[in-house]
Amino acid sequence: MSAVKADRLVLLGSKGGPALRPGGAWPTSSLLELGGRTIVVDCGLGVARGLVDAGMSLKELDLIFITHLHSDHVLELGPLIHTAWTAGLATPVTVYGPPGTNHCWQLFCQAMEFDIEIRIVDEGRPDIRDLVSVEEFGEGSVLDQRGLTVTALRVDHPPVTDCFALRFEHGARSVVFSADTAFFPPLAEFGRDADILVHEAMLEDGVERLVARTGNGARLREHLFASHSLAEDAGRIAHDARVGRLVLNHLIPADDPAIGEADWTAAVRKTWTGDLTIARDGLVVGLSSKKAARGEGIE
Repeated sequence: MSAVKADRLVLLGSKGGPALRPGGAWPTSSLLELGGRTIVVDCGLGVARGLVDAGMSLKELDLIFITHLHSDHVLELGPLIHTAWTAGLATPVTVYGPPGTNHCWQLFCQAMEFDIEIRIVDEGRPDIRDLVSVEEFGEGSVLDQRGLTVTALRVDHPPVTDCFALRFEHGARSVVFSADTAFFPPLAEFGRDADILVHEAMLEDGVERLVARTGNGARLREHLFASHSLAEDAGRIAHDARVGRLVLNHLIPADDPAIGEADWTAAVRKTWTGDLTIARDGLVVGLSSKKAARGEGIE
């Protein structure tokens, strides 16, 4: 009999945006092991490597959730499933995502048709297209199965309209992912009393340096401030939700050598004094068996 895995959150990729730079972090993906389920949240580039580095056998792939269809959240969806298939995946996988997710999967299968067909015949593999089901969701209840419930909240991430925060609950434990969003006060009620809130974050000074070195800097700056949250705003949501721990993730920028963990901490401490984790690739966050003391913020 195999041992029961401890519940945990692994931050596989911690940067916001799709670009890769030397020595920098990987785009967004997370592994949530909760109530005996293996849950992947978002599939940015590098997710398969990150899962393997976290000690997961890709044959155990079970549930995948996509918060929205920006490339840094969905680019490796098809390649992850295909790689798991070549590693021996033979059990069903369910993908939950916003409208358009099934289209992405079907086109991936079409693009890989030659490889899929030849491996079925030559290597005796099950048809990957029969193993995968895609469930597209909107706001509200997404899943209620074997003690695991998942609910979705539409957040503010223009120009993307189908972008959803996700709340995962099993027993007394709960983990909330903000997805990509501007400061969005309703997220506090959605995340009420969660053990962990994983919230995206920007540093204003870092954004200014980021846009200064890009060719489309002015337009990029406009997008970032309209569609994402400053670290202080993430702290306000955590305070109002009275969560057990705030995890800053999807960091913008995550690859500026002038910015370190102390800078993120200083920014968020303006509004949040509770338990805090600053994401980095591969970081494991445990889920304790008891509710953590709720952090108090600064009014």
